[in-house]
Amino acid sequence: MKRAISPKNAWERVPYPVKKAVGMVLGTVPPAYLLGRKFRKWYQLVEATDQWSPEQIRDFQLKQLRSICTLAYEKTAYYRRTFVAAGFHPDDLKTVEDIRRLPTIDRATLSEHLDEMCAAPVGSANADYVSTGGTSGKPLHFYIGSERSAIEYAHLVSGWGRTGFQLGDSLAVFRGRVVRPDRSGLRHEYDAVLRQHFYSNFHMTDSAMAGYLNHVDSIGPCYLHVYPSSIFALAQFVRRSGTAVPRNIRGILAESEIVYPEQRRIVEQTFQCRYFSSYGHTEKTVAAAECECSTDYHVWPTYGYFELLDEQGEVVTRSGQTGEIVGTGFINRVVPFIRYRTGDHATYLGETCASCGRNHTVIRGIAGHRVQEFLVGRDGNLISWATLNVHDATFHRVRQIQFRQDFPGRATLLVVPGEGFQNRDLAAICDSFGRRVAEQIRIQLEVVDEIPLSASGKAIYVDQRITAPKDNVTSSAMDAGAGV
Repeated sequence: MKRAISPKNAWERVPYPVKKAVGMVLGTVPPAYLLGRKFRKWYQLVEATDQWSPEQIRDFQLKQLRSICTLAYEKTAYYRRTFVAAGFHPDDLKTVEDIRRLPTIDRATLSEHLDEMCAAPVGSANADYVSTGGTSGKPLHFYIGSERSAIEYAHLVSGWGRTGFQLGDSLAVFRGRVVRPDRSGLRHEYDAVLRQHFYSNFHMTDSAMAGYLNHVDSIGPCYLHVYPSSIFALAQFVRRSGTAVPRNIRGILAESEIVYPEQRRIVEQTFQCRYFSSYGHTEKTVAAAECECSTDYHVWPTYGYFELLDEQGEVVTRSGQTGEIVGTGFINRVVPFIRYRTGDHATYLGETCASCGRNHTVIRGIAGHRVQEFLVGRDGNLISWATLNVHDATFHRVRQIQFRQDFPGRATLLVVPGEGFQNRDLAAICDSFGRRVAEQIRIQLEVVDEIPLSASGKAIYVDQRITAPKDNVTSSAMDAGAGV
């Protein structure tokens, strides 16, 4: 199937100079209006859930579950067959718990049955083709509605509000964007529409980080939007070099990687502000944000239906018990994800937060299947897997990948080809990574028949054989993840 060309995809292809010119014109317009009616509608809805009763939440979720199950049953061959085999019909959903009559699905299910799971034409402007890698090294490909960004951003902004952030506040972003140097050599770009300053976390040498922090100091009150690995690198640089921390930073907004307690302590101690983490994943089934009163996570009831399953597949209901996060997403109506096993785990605390009063499911200690693994650049700076991970068609005909590194500045990307793999796929992979890390790492591709698992039976995304500097690497004492 061909990748759809959606408005989102089209905008991403607009050259930066054009975006810059348009942004200067639109920068005076309140962002909420530029983000559109859908964003404003969902933002109001998400904000309202802070006062919802348990009954209101269950009524909303039951309605959403009926809708997504009806869509799946009527529009997809896979779910119709699965529902029939389970003796289940969407009309049978009388309570949210009735969804448990259906079997769970996982990444393997998506890989094997994607064509049968599509509920909408994938060639339309409403369907984006996306990919998620993760530390399994096996890319997962699927389709998702192109309008999901407004809904997702509404949840994100509402969560950030717990730190004091308001839409229109400036963001200094260190999150995997390819940023070219300006005339002064600083890798910085500015999006005036959303007040976002982008810096290159592909280039985290001491001189580059000094330049970033100096520029951040000049943009006025702002929040840092980061990968946990990129803010940790900045904090370690400050501590190592004695560089002054910009006083205009109001908070740190982290996503996409595990947040380790020791990292959080060092970062908050260094920047003297709140480190706030959000949880989510490319599959868009579950999203959560930390409480303003603690580092516990509140699961958004408007984003998807959340379950926590123990090793026997039973729902976790006891406070303090740990289980796997399973989600039924409300956002993706192109490929429904119903009872999707994420591979992430968390500890259940309850259905109400005693500190803030929200009637949201409360969890803590999220331990992701994605871990912070790094490649070492020629200058010694570390580049995380989240920066290297791609969400497009680059690995469409690839079964598995793994980075192997023996020397700084050089790495081998092992590729297990899938059906239809050709030389042009190798060229696309080279181009994709070349644009990201060419100045820091020379990547050599090697096509192999298989990639062996670790001694414990786990796949490794980065087979790192270099002992990196201690102040840049997460220590073994950080094994307990606090969130992704």
